[in-house]
Amino acid sequence: MQWQEVRTIFPDQYVLLEILDSHTEENIQYVDEVAIVKAIQNPTEATKELLKCKDNSVVYHTGQEQITIELRKPPFYRSR
Repeated sequence: MQWQEVRTIFPDQYVLLEILDSHTEENIQYVDEVAIVKAIQNPTEATKELLKCKDNSVVYHTGQEQITIELRKPPFYRSR
């Protein structure tokens, strides 16, 4: 399902999504296709769900125009 469809079905609320397709430009991942797991009404519950997310799951608010995720590299540690 495209993000614009999700925004139409669930206006102005949080949704738990599974990322099905995405592409990366520089250090930004742009999500192209998602599957809806569930809608979340309460912002506190949305935060709890986000903290439990793994792999291709994400909680996002439908007020956003598109899903973008900043990819960060782990810090480089030097040892002796």
